[in-house]
Amino acid sequence: MLFQIKSYIKFLWKSKNEHAVHSPFVFNLVTKCFYDKTKFSKYSILKNYRNTLLENKNTIKVTDFGAGSKVFKSNTREISKIAKTAGITLKRAELLYRITNYFQPDSILEIGTSLGLATSALAFGNPKAKITTLEGCPETAKIAKEQLGKFGLTNVNSVVTEFNSYLQICNLKPEICNLIYFDGNHSKSATLDYFELLLPTITNDSVWIFDDIHWSPNMEEAWKIIKSHPKVTVTIDTFQWGIIFFRKEQHKEHFVIRV
Repeated sequence: MLFQIKSYIKFLWKSKNEHAVHSPFVFNLVTKCFYDKTKFSKYSILKNYRNTLLENKNTIKVTDFGAGSKVFKSNTREISKIAKTAGITLKRAELLYRITNYFQPDSILEIGTSLGLATSALAFGNPKAKITTLEGCPETAKIAKEQLGKFGLTNVNSVVTEFNSYLQICNLKPEICNLIYFDGNHSKSATLDYFELLLPTITNDSVWIFDDIHWSPNMEEAWKIIKSHPKVTVTIDTFQWGIIFFRKEQHKEHFVIRV
């Protein structure tokens, strides 16, 4: 916790708003998407999706293949508490909805479904998109699949799998990775493995979002390595997320943006 507080103070010191952004592409993204004040009708549905999980007092046994939890001491967890502490916040779900709505990706890959809070934001952001979401825990994936079904999200394909194995054997094609949301394993090695495995799928319009880039010293190291990769041209650090683009027409530039 102390590390994250120090990281956030550093972030606040470095961060800017739209007035310090001189790239037209990033300026439009910040002003028309990040800072869009429109009260989208889907916001209330995202809130309802979250609230139904917060009211669910049933317990499940979680299989955790990732970096572990800083909150839970046991693998037997109440669904409401998972939604409250491990799931995406409503504010970030709304932002993820806006990003998806803004870019309108034809296809989306999510690494780490959990209870489907972020999945629902992706699916509502572009109902026409083909979405593949990966989850390592069968019990968690079952709850997410049921929940997504209740809210009529039929454009989501839920896959229970170990992420690394899936990405190695699935023979992904570029057209199914317009937007990738990485939220499955908050460790340096796993994050960099997924990054390298998915690099062959990039296009000029690809949007990749990495969750919890300041979660630990190792995740910050992973973020620095990703930023420095020669194929990455634009990066945006929002503290919670690291967003990267591969736009060949732009010179390499890094932004730290308050959202």
